[in-house]
Amino acid sequence: MRTKEEFDRLRERAIALRREGKSRTEIQAILGGVSRSTLNEFLQGVPPPDWTRRPNAKDDLRDKARQLRTEGLNYNQITARLGVSKSSVSLWVRDLPTPPGLSYEENRRRSAEGARRYWEEERKVRQAHQANERIAAAAEIGELTLREILIAGAVAYWCEGAKSKPHRQHYCVVFMNSDPGLIRLFLRFLDTAGIPRTDLVFTVCIHESGDVAAAQKFWLDVTRANSEQFNKPSLKRHNPKTTRKNVGEDYHGCLRIGVHRSSVLLRKIEGWAQAIMVDPTDEGQVSNPPS
Repeated sequence: MRTKEEFDRLRERAIALRREGKSRTEIQAILGGVSRSTLNEFLQGVPPPDWTRRPNAKDDLRDKARQLRTEGLNYNQITARLGVSKSSVSLWVRDLPTPPGLSYEENRRRSAEGARRYWEEERKVRQAHQANERIAAAAEIGELTLREILIAGAVAYWCEGAKSKPHRQHYCVVFMNSDPGLIRLFLRFLDTAGIPRTDLVFTVCIHESGDVAAAQKFWLDVTRANSEQFNKPSLKRHNPKTTRKNVGEDYHGCLRIGVHRSSVLLRKIEGWAQAIMVDPTDEGQVSNPPS
């Protein structure tokens, strides 16, 4: 068991060796019999020699980590704030004194703030990566042929259009959706199928709490149709007990497209959809229109 005087002499010797530029391994070998934890205690607050500070791309992060440590942040908080590994933080700030304990609320606040800052930057990176993926996928499609437009339109109608049911027969084409891109696709489909735009009639369907006039103008711009082709808007009664998400300036309701004299077109769509959905491995062909 070392006396206090021996312990103090070892501390002074360790500090002197550190200031001479010795590494921790070298100091430990010179002093002999000093554990790593004891040596760390001796050198707490003593800056490492300049030769240990290799210039690299993380120097700025290292400086930020040391600054955050002096502000009282712990390893986990610094890691969350800078987005680096805990081992790197430990290496950069281990010579600094341990900050005093913080309250539970302050620790949570600092941790949440660090996570928020990290995800602000990470979200931008992810959004840019996702945008590039969408651009690359769009480039794979290229220009659509007339056949591909018919296929896409028939599938879109089979998902969102009015169809005959065993309990209710339907004899005309009616398509409704809130996505302006899908509405444009369906109009392009009708053009490809040889349906004149003058045969179309439009109805804006919207909650009565929405901006009806703005929605009417929005869908006029999307369709580029004659205003006389638009029926009186269909208003859905507002239920104050319902918490609706589709509110604000971006809410334009849905647009319903009706096609006059379209029973033949409806049967064609049924046939196109049937051909698309046939299982190529099935030897039997479905002869009746889908319902």
